[in-house]
Amino acid sequence: MEPHEHGIVRDQISAGALQTLEGLQAAGYRACLVGGAVRDLLLGVAPKDFDVATDAEPEAVVEVFGRKARLIGRRFRIAHVRFGREIVEVSTFRADPGASDPGADTRELDDAGRVLRDNVFGSIAEDARRRDFAINGLYYDISDDCVYDYVGGMADVDARRLRLIGDADVRYREDPVRMIRAVRIAAKLGLTIDEPALPPRALVPLLADVPSARMFDEVLKLLMNPAGPAVFRMLREHGLFTPLFDQTAAVLDSPAGAASEALIEQAVANTAARIEAGRPVTPAFIFAALLWPAVREQAAELERGGTPPAPALASAQSQVVGHQIQRVAIPKRFSVPMREIWQLQPRFHRRRGKQASRLIAHPRFRAAYDFLLLRAGAGEVDDELAQWWTDAQDHPSTPTPGSGAGGAPGAGRRRKRRGGRRRKSAEPA
Repeated sequence: MEPHEHGIVRDQISAGALQTLEGLQAAGYRACLVGGAVRDLLLGVAPKDFDVATDAEPEAVVEVFGRKARLIGRRFRIAHVRFGREIVEVSTFRADPGASDPGADTRELDDAGRVLRDNVFGSIAEDARRRDFAINGLYYDISDDCVYDYVGGMADVDARRLRLIGDADVRYREDPVRMIRAVRIAAKLGLTIDEPALPPRALVPLLADVPSARMFDEVLKLLMNPAGPAVFRMLREHGLFTPLFDQTAAVLDSPAGAASEALIEQAVANTAARIEAGRPVTPAFIFAALLWPAVREQAAELERGGTPPAPALASAQSQVVGHQIQRVAIPKRFSVPMREIWQLQPRFHRRRGKQASRLIAHPRFRAAYDFLLLRAGAGEVDDELAQWWTDAQDHPSTPTPGSGAGGAPGAGRRRKRRGGRRRKSAEPA
């Protein structure tokens, strides 16, 4: 392919990726930019990460870059090369087992066909054929300024099509995460998923067997990006949301699930808008929205059984989170603030005395307030309640129910105590 046919220029490639490519080539190895970075550059999208593929084996990569490189992974052994804050992932060309005698396949597979280990090295053409989608099987070589295509990926770029390499049943069994990756890539880049590449319903349950820690990373990629709303809709459309969040899916699929679905959609849309605006986001908030329908339903069921509201909410949180982390891990640095967002929701209904000002001073107030707005938008709480708390922040003189006007919320005039023992505050735990 001639250089002028692709339009990629060196200035579009990160400094770390260029140093990696040049360092390997200077050491006598072939090295190319590969995968999503090449795909995005060809589609006019700025890549988030730059990956390199080479004929140098992982140990040789470490020899080239010394202390800057370290080996990671067991399933796929690769090297990470660090340049300041940038980490470039370097993988070695791997053999395509489908191109040789099936009996000679030395990969480790489980009973469902999932690849457990694949460290058999091969040529660049074989490496291309073992990748997931043709659009990800393109290699850009800076030494001759050419894009190398062994799987018809350039045609898919032109057609804006996402096509699977090989048989869907085999490729999705090798790595079930490819099913949700198809949805994410298609939504992010506005691609049409080729019909044979659509996730087969019979294979969707395989996602439940993927390690929960890996699924946490995948969920962040799915829903914490500007295309999050489209990704969420596609996950629901293709049945892929259920193996990730089965408790929530059960609520969404119920007759009264429309409001809960609207709440999640709005949370994902708000997160996408913040990312687009360059504002900070936290997984704690998006997970709070994703699991809230299940927590709310479980708490209501416990209350119907006679459990008081506060213990019912606490117990529901523990049950739902305990089950969820078997599917998608939620690190404590996110699960703790997530639960605080939930625990503060009942306190928004208590506006008398100093309780409002105390709640506003809580370090998790802002996230809990934003969550209250979501609930109001979904019809879970009255708009009046959300508006009151908005006014309480914007206008400190907003009177609280039962208080006099002026001052911070709850700062009305004290009633004169006629004597007797002072009652303790009813501030909830």
